[in-house]
Amino acid sequence: MISLTDLVDLARRFEDDLSLPVDPLRVGDREIDVDITPAIMGCVNLSQDSTYRESIATSTRSAIRKGRILAAQGADIVDIGAESSNPRTLQVTAEEQISSLVPVVKGLASEGIAVSIETYEPAVARSCLEAGALLLNYSGGLASDGEIFPMLADHQATVVLCYVEGENSRDVSAKGIDQDPIPRMLDYFEKRVDHARSVGVDRIVIDPGIGFSHERSIAANIRTQYQGRALLNTFRLRRIGLPICHALPHAFGLFEDEFRTAEGFFTVLAHLGGTGVYRTHEVPQIRAILAALRALGPQAFGLDKAEPTAR
Repeated sequence: MISLTDLVDLARRFEDDLSLPVDPLRVGDREIDVDITPAIMGCVNLSQDSTYRESIATSTRSAIRKGRILAAQGADIVDIGAESSNPRTLQVTAEEQISSLVPVVKGLASEGIAVSIETYEPAVARSCLEAGALLLNYSGGLASDGEIFPMLADHQATVVLCYVEGENSRDVSAKGIDQDPIPRMLDYFEKRVDHARSVGVDRIVIDPGIGFSHERSIAANIRTQYQGRALLNTFRLRRIGLPICHALPHAFGLFEDEFRTAEGFFTVLAHLGGTGVYRTHEVPQIRAILAALRALGPQAFGLDKAEPTAR
């Protein structure tokens, strides 16, 4: 059971990281201080292999409609993908991804909706950026950086740089479970961010990649515990100085029939850990939870400085 004692111990161990500033999120002409106003990234999946059935669009028209709805519900960014990150599903060729994604990007971008594309394929990224996408949710590994980073700089696009140890998000061969994942993440992101900046990429968000699959040998409950640790320890990544994005888990093995409430639960952990950008399939729910956390503020803990009203 998570307790206040546990949270106090964690905060005291890494106190120097708690209040470090991070850059604002910049997407297109918009700039968001995510410590004051967290940003929400809503998901539309064009692959029918997605495990989150409610996010699947079966046509261009359906995807555009879903994107409009997410924006109306409060999503700051609509994230679209055409291939499942689950390594046990079929891969989708770059040509097929481009064919399905580009009309959706054009349709939503023409209405002023900030569109993100989730891919590790350089050709897909290029086509979608040219079609009007403002952000690349980059799920590729180091091997593609040399082609992807100059492309992002040319388009002045924002990138969510995911923690991917293998070739891409579907490669589980390099994905272990660390008791403390943060030191390895810090080293990984510092080097990769330096590379991105060296070629002119200056709109960067980092994502610890806890939503990606692991080897079958890693039990679901172990993976969920790892995700919880990573969420609560997120603030330790603030020393990089960049906004931090999390793809919120849905932990079916833990929540079962109530799995659609899971992202709301993990939102609370992510908020306590200092997350700035929340990637979710449940935009209205997450928006309401973040608004409630913001409204309660220090008053919920009796820490506000207002004098008590005399009686």
